[in-house]
Amino acid sequence: MPDSVKTSRSDRPVLIVGGGVAGLALGWRLLHAGRAVQLFERDRAGRGASWAAAGMLAPDAEIGFEDPELYRLNRESLRRWPAFAAALEAESGIGTGFRTGGAVHVAADRDEAEALRRRYDFMKAQGLDSRWLSPAEALDIEPFITSRPAAVMYSPSDSQVDSRALVEALQASFLKAGGTLREGTPVRAVEPDARTPAIITENGERVEGSCVVLATGAWSYGMEGLTADQRPPVRPVRGQMMELEVAPPFDLQHVVRSAHMCVVPKSGGRVLVGTTMEEMGFDARVTAGGLYTILEEARRIVPGIDDLPVRDIWAGLRPASRDHLPILGPSSAPGVVMTTGFYRHGMLLAPVASEEVAQYIFTGETSAWIAPFLPGRFEAVSA
Repeated sequence: MPDSVKTSRSDRPVLIVGGGVAGLALGWRLLHAGRAVQLFERDRAGRGASWAAAGMLAPDAEIGFEDPELYRLNRESLRRWPAFAAALEAESGIGTGFRTGGAVHVAADRDEAEALRRRYDFMKAQGLDSRWLSPAEALDIEPFITSRPAAVMYSPSDSQVDSRALVEALQASFLKAGGTLREGTPVRAVEPDARTPAIITENGERVEGSCVVLATGAWSYGMEGLTADQRPPVRPVRGQMMELEVAPPFDLQHVVRSAHMCVVPKSGGRVLVGTTMEEMGFDARVTAGGLYTILEEARRIVPGIDDLPVRDIWAGLRPASRDHLPILGPSSAPGVVMTTGFYRHGMLLAPVASEEVAQYIFTGETSAWIAPFLPGRFEAVSA
């Protein structure tokens, strides 16, 4: 019997480092399967990249011709989202804001129109439900887009969730299920071991568990106790966002996307606009240039946002792996499992990543869903 299976059956708790959506969702799954879980969060649970996200659940919008495995994983996770949201809402009593309704993809110029047409042709070849619209048809579906688009595509399967409501529902469900949440407890290092892996907190406390899970997002690479090859190559990518207050007659009903930007209507009279993609290290400041870029791009596709009051602005740090694919499953460090590197897909992948990584922790078997995303792929490249 593999050591990973032996440790998964231990009475010691699973130690999860990182309290964003990835860590909370995995902990919640494990608790419902009868495992004890301790979750360590350096700040407040869910207040990092998860709190900053727009909550898009759109595998077709994020389709990459060169990443078929990721696309299949994204589609599978979207399929699981309705049951995931329903279970969370029933247990926590908190609405997640999960809703379908589709997205309108607007090309503002000729180059964007050609790129959108290539995506549309690829989606149709995959048998997906996408529709190429005339400007008049597009305005019938969503009257608040620009009246002179270069091209428009409608994707009915695109969905969304309120990321902050999701964080609150996950935290409430995690605690209700009996999980131990230790906020304000940074973890400095892990101690890999096949039988008794452990973590060392910043203040020197040592805690043993049955396995250690790194769900540390953009901070994953800095974890001590791993060799250079074992450290997940994850870096931060800054995204700036803006929240606007809806004021009549503005009444956007659909997510509207361009090649570079999205405008996302939310409940409570809110509209989110964003986001940038900036390689700025761990600098999470909002900048004048970032806000200008957001507004310049968004006004091209939804000009009606000009008169909306600004409610809030913020920036978040996406965890991007070296190949921009998630890092899921067991590492070569004994007793250490990873669920990180989600980049732009953290909200979307929450159901499938939490379920499949939890399954590995119980059985020691890697499912076909996460096999393409194992941490070892980077070690092979290094070697």
